[in-house]
Amino acid sequence: MSLSPEFHDIAKRVNNWGRWGADDEIGTLNLVTDEVVRAAAAEIRSGRRVPLALPLKEDGVQVGMIPGRINPLHTMMQINQEIFGPGTVACSDDAVTMGLQAGTHWDALAHVSHSGRIYNGRPASSITAHGRAEFSGIDKAGPIVSRGVLLDVARAKGLDRLPGGHAVTPEDLSEAEEFGGVTVRAGDIVLVRTGQVQVYLAGDKHAYGFPSPGLSIRTPEWFHARDVAAVANDTLTFEIFPPENEDLWLPVHALDLVEMGMHQGQNWNLEKLSTACAEVGRCAFLLSAMPEPFVGAVGTPVAPVAVL
Repeated sequence: MSLSPEFHDIAKRVNNWGRWGADDEIGTLNLVTDEVVRAAAAEIRSGRRVPLALPLKEDGVQVGMIPGRINPLHTMMQINQEIFGPGTVACSDDAVTMGLQAGTHWDALAHVSHSGRIYNGRPASSITAHGRAEFSGIDKAGPIVSRGVLLDVARAKGLDRLPGGHAVTPEDLSEAEEFGGVTVRAGDIVLVRTGQVQVYLAGDKHAYGFPSPGLSIRTPEWFHARDVAAVANDTLTFEIFPPENEDLWLPVHALDLVEMGMHQGQNWNLEKLSTACAEVGRCAFLLSAMPEPFVGAVGTPVAPVAVL
């Protein structure tokens, strides 16, 4: 089924194709300038570090809904092996097979396409089995370090966790911004907390993914108006699932990644960060979320750290 008129109307309003030139492959990460990073460093007051990644393990968040997106399969390749002869230093080595988006991750701009195009109007056919993503692969993103802002939508509403059918709206984001006493500014990386990851942490992997709160199709315009550099949240699907419109699947992915050129992250554990921000009374921090530079990859595991 074709994309709706509503989708195309929003797409026109948030489209960034050509904004940073015809050769651009990183989209809104262009907004993270040296000046933005210097200002972000000023957010560090105590040096307190809060990890935001879920553990990578075989019993991870994936349940088989997306074919091939497997949880990590960790294998020991050698154990205390004296590879240079008896009595020499012994080594242990291991290897892993996993979906790059299996756990806490960034989506590359090439992760989704619509109408035969990826970000900046390039053809979706530029992604191939052997060549991988020719354009806008995650290796092109470079270092992702900027001011992070927690928009704690659940806490702003006095809730521990949003209900599964809650579509996070622009009004919700503004409410959380006011609640946190922070103003989102150009080049920020916004972390949207719904509390949904609690379901996974409690052991119910299936209920974590479905039904899930998530971002509404209306939120890309809010991020676009504020020149946000990237967005991540604490859900499996990023956007509300099942979708707001039963005939429109993954519209927020398409608007964020394809139209706006804004990287997005999923399966981030924002629980400790929520507590820490409440304790110190501020929701801005330095965020380091470096992508693993898999060449041509359309996503990557990430172990983000917020420094307060």
